[in-house]
Amino acid sequence: MAPNETSTQPSSPQSATKASSRRASSASPEKPPGPLSITTVPSERETIKVNNANATDLKNACDDALKRYLSRPNLFKQIHLHTDVKLTLGWTSVFVAAATGLYGWKTEFEQAKPAVWAGFILYAILTTLQTLYAYFVEGDVIFIGRRKSFCKRIFTEKITISSRTIPVSSPTPTASPSNAPSYSLNITYLQSTSGGKSLLCKNRTQGSKEYSAFFDEKGVMAQETFERWVGELVEAAMEGKST
Repeated sequence: MAPNETSTQPSSPQSATKASSRRASSASPEKPPGPLSITTVPSERETIKVNNANATDLKNACDDALKRYLSRPNLFKQIHLHTDVKLTLGWTSVFVAAATGLYGWKTEFEQAKPAVWAGFILYAILTTLQTLYAYFVEGDVIFIGRRKSFCKRIFTEKITISSRTIPVSSPTPTASPSNAPSYSLNITYLQSTSGGKSLLCKNRTQGSKEYSAFFDEKGVMAQETFERWVGELVEAAMEGKST
């Protein structure tokens, strides 16, 4: 063999297999796309204008904008469970009241009293259940979304978002960002597989910002600013970061 030549021995199949397994184990699975990775065309947005002196109008506008933003294609499919339950209880109570009134109108008073009382009691129960459900079960929840993704296996993501208005702690005659009411979000993010039987992660994050950061003095909403803030919070929850 010549002095300048170097000999190289071929690696064994076992060492090649170990090296490839190390590379595979170090590769992180692809993360599902977050809201910020899916752009929104400005022409798709409609101008939103509210009374910026009314905190309820400000909150409702933010809630609606959040639902539209997170329900875009390739993001989350909104689940309307709470709305469906409340509508079912509400419409059932309306039908009970209508049927009771119709029966009482077509039937003699003494004969109709037992049925009318039963209808009244049933109506009261249904309306009470609707109120209790909205207060104790739904609470401040404004958005529940679910998405199925595939990365080596099928997994399901579920996001639950609650919102509320943080009032001004010490009202002052002069309006400023420091004494303006704030919009607060609490986000819970779940990732599971095997039809929800195996929980992969559960993350929570929260954040708040003054309404004045999203609305100008005329009440026009800066939707891009709001969406960027919401997207950052959602992606922080997806990545397990606290804000």
